Amino acid sequence: MTNLAVKEFRQRFAKDFLDILVLRLVQTEPMWGYKIIRKVEKLFEIKIRHGALYPLLNSMEVNGLLKSKQEVQGRRVRKVYEITQKGIQLVDSYHDFLREQLQMLNIKGQETEK
Repeated sequence: MTNLAVKEFRQRFAKDFLDILVLRLVQTEPMWGYKIIRKVEKLFEIKIRHGALYPLLNSMEVNGLLKSKQEVQGRRVRKVYEITQKGIQLVDSYHDFLREQLQMLNIKGQETEK
């Protein structure tokens, strides 16, 4: 697979699974919105608009996947997000599903080779 193909796949994955990506990033450490945007840009080379991220964060908080708290840093007040147990369970479910799908594809591929 070429570097360009890998880059395009990573970008498509990040756009299609932004909710899971955000949960996974916040699972590694609590983050505020701007930091999430910068991490996604660095890791996946895509730009996420504030208008796309903040409604997603609010929705995930309403659904109990994230919780937030206000933190003061200097003169700034930041809304820092942390993953909840429900969010962890969702990330684990996606991980299990993807693993099962990849294993199933591998098994089917082996069957067709015989």
